[in-house]
Parts: sequence; C-alpha cells; structure tokens
Amino acid sequence: MCGIVGYIGKRDVAPLLLEGLQRLEYRGYDSAGVVITGPKATGLKMVKAKGRVRDLEAKVPKRFTGTTGIAHTRWATHGAPSDVNSHPHLDPENKVAVVHNGIVDNAQELRAKLEADGVVFASETDTEVITHLIARSEADTLEQKVRDALKVIEGTYGIAVMHADFNDRIVVARNGSPVILGIGEKEMLVASDVAALIAHTRQVVTLDDGEMATLKADDFRTYTTSGASTTATPETVEWEAASYDMGGHDTFMHKEISEQPDAVDRVLRGRIDDRFSTVHLGGLNLDPREARTIRRIKILGCGTSYHAGLIGAGLIESMARIPADAEPASEFRYRNPVVDPDTLYIAVSQSGETYDVLAAVQELKRKGARVLGVVNVVGSAIAREADGGMYVHAGPEVCVVSTKCFTNTVTAFALLALHLGRVRDLSVTDGKRIIEGLRKLPAQIEEILKTEEQIKEIAAEYAGAQSMMFIGRVRGYPVALEASLKLKEISYIHAEAYPASELKHGPLALIEPALPTVAIVPDDDLLEKNRAALEEIKARSGRILAVAHQEQAKADHTIVVPKNEDELDPILMGIPLQLLAYHTALAMGRDIDKPRNLAKSVTVE
Repeated sequence: MCGIVGYIGKRDVAPLLLEGLQRLEYRGYDSAGVVITGPKATGLKMVKAKGRVRDLEAKVPKRFTGTTGIAHTRWATHGAPSDVNSHPHLDPENKVAVVHNGIVDNAQELRAKLEADGVVFASETDTEVITHLIARSEADTLEQKVRDALKVIEGTYGIAVMHADFNDRIVVARNGSPVILGIGEKEMLVASDVAALIAHTRQVVTLDDGEMATLKADDFRTYTTSGASTTATPETVEWEAASYDMGGHDTFMHKEISEQPDAVDRVLRGRIDDRFSTVHLGGLNLDPREARTIRRIKILGCGTSYHAGLIGAGLIESMARIPADAEPASEFRYRNPVVDPDTLYIAVSQSGETYDVLAAVQELKRKGARVLGVVNVVGSAIAREADGGMYVHAGPEVCVVSTKCFTNTVTAFALLALHLGRVRDLSVTDGKRIIEGLRKLPAQIEEILKTEEQIKEIAAEYAGAQSMMFIGRVRGYPVALEASLKLKEISYIHAEAYPASELKHGPLALIEPALPTVAIVPDDDLLEKNRAALEEIKARSGRILAVAHQEQAKADHTIVVPKNEDELDPILMGIPLQLLAYHTALAMGRDIDKPRNLAKSVTVE
C-alpha cells in the first residue's frame, strides 16, 4: 500500500527519491513526503504534501540538496490525508525522521502514555508514536534507539529511520511489511518495492520479519531486533526498469492486458513434459508419494487471487479428483479453522506480501500444515515462508487492478492440476489433451485481443449503467466474480456476481431494462442450462451481454471467444471482460491505473 524509498551515497538525493516515489505511485496513496540530510548538514530538511508526488515535487525548493534521505507515499489509516499526517514524521527537536508502512496496533495506548509524559503530537498518525519513542530512547546508538522503540510496538511495520546525530546511516526494520535493500557501488538504497530500486541496481536483499539493517554509503549489515547478526546474500532481480514504463500504451492496465499472450507463454515455458504427458514443477518440493497422500486442498487468497483460487480448485477437482475449495484468507485466519495434516494448503498472492495471506500462512505453519505458495514476486515473504510452490512469471504489474497476473495464476493452477492428476488417475490421453489446450492459449488470447474495438463499442453502451449483474455456472461463476470485481474497481459501477442457477432464488427480482446482465456461456455440458437463464432474463426485459463460443440469440450483444478444452475455457473467457471493464472506465473518465481508495499491495489488515 504505502511506499518507502531511501538512499545513502554521494549523489544528490532529492531527485533520486522523487523518481523512486513516482515508480511506487501504482501502489495507491494520498500524500507524500521526503526528508534529507548530508555529511555537512546540521539537521534534517523535510517537505510534505497531500496529493500526488507531483504536488510534493512542486513544493520542493530549488536549494534542497543532500546525500542521504528517506521518502514515503502514504495511504491513510490513522488520520485523514493531509500535509501534517503525511510521512516522514519528525520529533519536536527535528532530529529523528521516520517513514512507516503498516499499523501500530497499540498506538492509542502508547500515545496516551507519551502525552502523560508531556509529549505533544503534531499529527493523528500511529507512526508518530514510533518517532517519539526513538527520540526519547537514551541508548548510545541509533540501532539501539530503534530497537528500544520496537520492543514496545505491537503490529506491523516496515520502517526507515534517520537521525541528525547519526547522519552517516539509515536504520530499517521489518515486521509484516516489505523492506528491500538495494546494493549499489558505494551507495545503498532501501524500498518497500523493487520497482523503486531497479533503475539503480539489480542486487537486492529482502529482510525477513524480525530483521533490521543498517545502511551506510559503502556497507550494510543485517541483524535481528534482539541484535544478533544475520547473513544476507544479495539476489539478482530478473525484471528490467523498462518493465515499469508504459511502452507506448495510454495506461499500465492496457499494457498489461496486451502482454498476456507473452506472459502465459512464460508460465508454460520449460514446464511441459510431452514424454509423460505431464509437467515439471520442481519448486513444489512434493514428491509423487507425498502427492498421492493428499486428501484435500484448501486455497487461500484475497480479491483477484481468491477468484483465481476458485478456478484453481475446480481445475484440481476435475483433473486430479482431489476435493478442493478456495476461501478468502482474511476470513480463514479468524474463524479458528481445523488444520488437517492430510490437507495441502495453497497461498495465492500477486505480490507475495499480502498481509492477510501471509498471516494465514504463518498460522498454518505454526500448526504444522504443509503450505505451497503461488506468487509472482521472487523472494517475497510468502515465497520464503512456504514449503514450496510456483512462480507465475507474469512480470511486473503496475496497474492497481490485476489482469495478467490473474491469467497467469489460473494457468499455473492448470499446470498444478495436471501434475497432480497425472500422479494420480488422469490418463495419458487426457494429459495430452490438456497440454495441447495449454499450448493454444497464447495464440487464442492474441485472437481475443484483436476484438478490442468491438468490445470498446459495447462498453460505450453500458458505461451509463448504475449497476450490472454478472452470472455464470460452475466454471463460469468465478469468471463472473472476477469480471464483476474488475468493473467495480475501475469504473465505480456497482456490480454483483451470482451463479446463474441462483437467479430464481432472489436476484431475478432485480432484472429490468436498466440493469444489464453479463452472462458467461461456454459450449460445455451446461450450455442449455445457461441458455435457459438467458431466456428468464429476456422474458423480464433485461439487457444481456454474453461471453460465449458462439452467437447467443437471446443476447443483445455477444463477445465470441475461441474454444479450448472445457477445463481451460475460464482462462480465455476472462480476457474480454478485462477489456470491457477497461473501456467502460475509460468512457467514464476514470483514473484507471490508480482507482480511488485502493492500493496494489495490501500489507495491512
């Protein structure tokens, strides 16, 4: 959600930090700020602004130079968006500066104690508590001052700290919110997301929970919050800085939709085994004997990842004949679930840092469960916590709403289902059939993308709707859920999704000409059942947009998609609905890449 950037070295720091904040704008935020110093500086210089990074940049004075600094984009939790509530936060003597991602759960209690001791707070934020705690520590080193503060903090944090009396270093710490070090040549960087680093270095170190680091211009060291040294080995980031540019597209969302043929090819590349009609998934750390002992699979995710998990559960049940279901991780972790040793748990997250999913993984691991991760970001927290898993190789996704990562995640689940199926009872013939279908996907997605002009025209007709309904059966229902989410996220049109079979159990009361229905109508064994639902809607003067493999006579509009294997059809049927949401939002003048109130990586509850 919020974004952190820091730098220590010899370069002029302010332009570098502002550029880093711009690369983190996709995460969602409402204000921004920067604080800097240097070897010859006598204190800290800070500028903060409500609004976008460009508003902050406009407030930065011309003579604002230094070689060390930290910066932040804030997504409001405690206190409304304002200049004062923006990060960084300084103590009254302007010696300590803190930027913070996460939430201090006991902030109110700590604030009351500090106020009783005479501390006057400048903001409404929980973060300012951390600043005062560090400033009031009597320790001799900045590292120990930060440790003293963290001892009494409860909650999640990724923090970066500067101190005017220790201007040769930045101290950072992590608990539940990402902190990534960038290792340069006689310069060091820190960020909450690799996007802010790769223009300057591709060598990174990702901190674990409970870990801290001290950055100096020519060195860094990592250690635990108790002070014990840890070993940090830099990794090379695969993604290029150009991946975070629009590449000639008007928006990142459009770029990422158009990248899906190549993205799907990447998730398949090197994994298909034609000899045995299966796939190689070495990262699962699950041998055939262990795979055959699995009695149930539970998939956990949030938002789009949860919807991908629903499709994944269906793929696993149909191909591997293992009972499988998906559940929002945010609900699972609070309902005191029964953790079964014969159940395989799969955590799904684009960022690999989604707090609710990560917390569920940690609770499952504490109870002895086996957990696999399906994530996009290499080295992310969930990837490191899980016993094994799969990377979906979608590449960087900058738009807040997920498109190519959703498609790649579902494709990854198809690979997992095929792997488990061939270990168990899926025949060679069916294995070959699924592999042939998988290989067709990139070209078929390309074919769908060529229908964009038609979808744009359809979107213009539905852009005035106050509400829309999405329906589908069995494999089509999760597609409807995801399409409904995409539309509401970026167009702000109210949208709901229902199983088509549930229409006459309540939702049919909503049908009227002003409420369009988007129906998922694949050519499978439920085709006639789905057509019956269209008849029910049409009999009540409802408008219908069908996504189908052939024209639907009862629909006002039909978007025809190419047919694949029944199991893989949901992957393709979601693509035109991404374009529908995109062009609907575009027609309504929405800020598509940065929808209101939302953030890319949700690292708080």
